[in-house]
Amino acid sequence: MSVKSLLRVLLMLLALLFTALAQAQVDSRVDYRLGPGDVVRIQVFQQPDLTVEARVSENGVISFPLIGVIRIGGLSPTDVERLIAKRLTDGNFLKNPQVTLNVTQFRSQQVSVLGNVAKPGRYALETTGMRLSEVLSMAGGVTPTGADQVILMTMRGGRMQRMEIDLVEMFTVGDLSRDVPLAAGDVIFVDRAPQFYVYGQVQRPGMYPLDRGITVAQAIAKGGGLTLRGTDKGVRVHRRFGGNTVQVLEPKLDDLIKPDDLIFVRESVF
Repeated sequence: MSVKSLLRVLLMLLALLFTALAQAQVDSRVDYRLGPGDVVRIQVFQQPDLTVEARVSENGVISFPLIGVIRIGGLSPTDVERLIAKRLTDGNFLKNPQVTLNVTQFRSQQVSVLGNVAKPGRYALETTGMRLSEVLSMAGGVTPTGADQVILMTMRGGRMQRMEIDLVEMFTVGDLSRDVPLAAGDVIFVDRAPQFYVYGQVQRPGMYPLDRGITVAQAIAKGGGLTLRGTDKGVRVHRRFGGNTVQVLEPKLDDLIKPDDLIFVRESVF
């Protein structure tokens, strides 16, 4: 391929990229619905006296020069631009006004992110349909002590629902249907990662994070392995069932560990 042809291809790719970005920006303006607390900046082309920066009131209204109080709550930025242009035209204030609205602070559509994330807090949904992964990214992601499962409290079908979403499975399997779109008022909670305990004749007894698919033998290895007096024969696992019921099991070394298991490594009799 010649240099000229390569440049032509690169220019086509750049044009497609800019078109996609522009379309995404247009879609977000159409989707987002203004609400109380949002701060907007409205400008009219070649009319600096009509520039307004205002916070949407609890009733969803703002005040605009010449046309007075207008209700913009529930409208998209594009809808408001058309509404103001129409009011200015109908009132014989301007002919064919070019109105632009930008949201400078997104405050009305927010979700809460709690628990084991880097930056817990409230985050604005800057567009309709923002997904779970996007908001978790805004919160800095799950910390190393956080669980793979995320709990989402959300309104679905007119009632509050609790959803458990496995992030690792969602991305490794590619089931992006679990990357659900969020709505204002949703609460995301990331619990701490499950733990297990190992004690007895191991080098470093204590509490350890439970990795997926970890076996009894691997759990002992996490504890530093056996001491000189330890044996992997007759290992005991104390496992909780239901409420406060605890059973003592004699697992095989390749059996899987479960959350909150307590592994006891015995002393060799020889």
